[in-house]
Amino acid sequence: MIPSVDVTPNQNGLPGIAAIEKIVGALLTFGLIAAVAGIAISAIAWAIGSHSSNPHIAGRGKTGVLVSAGAAMLIGAANTLVTFFSAAGSAVQ
Repeated sequence: MIPSVDVTPNQNGLPGIAAIEKIVGALLTFGLIAAVAGIAISAIAWAIGSHSSNPHIAGRGKTGVLVSAGAAMLIGAANTLVTFFSAAGSAVQ
């Protein structure tokens, strides 16, 4: 017979949890700023590629815009995604 394991996350297990939460929040902010910069730079590359009849540069700009927008979406939804999958994992028996 396999013994059951019942370990749950807690807020009091380690010192410094509040500091780590602040650091992660700062990383989320940095990621969103980088996504905005990525969209701006990629849109400029897209425009330059389109106006100079360079489909390679225009395509790379389009890809950059989509990747940066996707990154911003994932960063913005990070808390919700982790909460959802944590709840889904807790429901598994």
